[in-house]
Amino acid sequence: MTINEPLLFQPLRLRELQLKNRVVISPMCQHAADAGRATPWHMVHLGKFALGGAGLILTESTAVDPRGRIGTADLGLWDDSQIEPLKAVVDFVHANDCAIGVQLAHAGRKSGSQPLWEGGAALTDTEMQADPEPWQRLGPSALAAGPGWSPPRAMDAQDIEEVIQHFVDATLRAEKVGFDVVELHFGHGYLVASFLSPNSNHRDDEWGGSLEGRMRLAVELATRVRAVWPASKPLFARLSAVDGSVGGWSLEDSVVLARELAKVGVDIIDCSSGGLTEETRALPVPRGLGFQVPFSERIRSGANVRTQAVGMIVDAAQAEAVLQEGKADLIALGRQALFDPYWAHHAADVLGADPNYQRWPIRHGVWLAKRAPGLARARANAAE
Repeated sequence: MTINEPLLFQPLRLRELQLKNRVVISPMCQHAADAGRATPWHMVHLGKFALGGAGLILTESTAVDPRGRIGTADLGLWDDSQIEPLKAVVDFVHANDCAIGVQLAHAGRKSGSQPLWEGGAALTDTEMQADPEPWQRLGPSALAAGPGWSPPRAMDAQDIEEVIQHFVDATLRAEKVGFDVVELHFGHGYLVASFLSPNSNHRDDEWGGSLEGRMRLAVELATRVRAVWPASKPLFARLSAVDGSVGGWSLEDSVVLARELAKVGVDIIDCSSGGLTEETRALPVPRGLGFQVPFSERIRSGANVRTQAVGMIVDAAQAEAVLQEGKADLIALGRQALFDPYWAHHAADVLGADPNYQRWPIRHGVWLAKRAPGLARARANAAE
């Protein structure tokens, strides 16, 4: 590393994990698994980002319970048979000098929906029960996620304990797979997010009511996962910094929760937004460039925790500025990485961090370096 190395390409140490740079591939649902097991699609989809130079890759939302899947073909870690297919992907990513983590999730009252390319609508109760792995929508209260969604079953104490144990069991499997990071999905209106918001949690017991009560599931779940996840490995949590609903979960609530999660061993807060209900449309977050970066900045400063910024971060200069201005510690790319899987390498080129293609996989870089002089001459001649 040189003195003038861009922050985007400076290593970051999280516990005993050293990330080679600050570029993270955000979880993106692919709906390409077979009974929760990874397929060749995942090898190519996730593997190309390792070749593309990212420092850390996060899998798509990976179900801890088949009843809590988002869609039929979600990845899962609810069964031991799902370990080996994922391990093959992880081994490839590691062999190409990249870290990889798994996002563990339970969709709660938003379980059971079509893939986006089929419309994304909620499945009917009949469709859910006809699936080889039947769903069961669960939530803090019997309040539907929106039009077209059936009401979830209000969870009792046993249901809550079972869900926490599912996360713990999936975490133990994640360690057997060889993942470097576990991210807990506490956003987008899924199970834990529905406990956080007063608009979806109408309970008056210890799992609802006050802010402390509504945060209890998130804090307890993180505590229990941290207890079984190796102390050497970092734990992330994704939050919807605001849930988008009128009078719902707020940014200042997220600051309070982030402080509590840090106390129990969460290392990075992954700052997203929205997703609680269709009412999100009433309080839209304008989707301009870097539209969620202010959430990351506020949580980072207000809770004194490291954060990951995501959302319409599209070019190298923009990403570098977020880091230089202290608004985040990691930069996550989703759709931009789909558009350009080699984004990290291209960003290094733009920022002058890799003039000789040394960061590229050697099987690629050697050919690009060989091409460079001729390309430079051609461009000079064309400019004359």
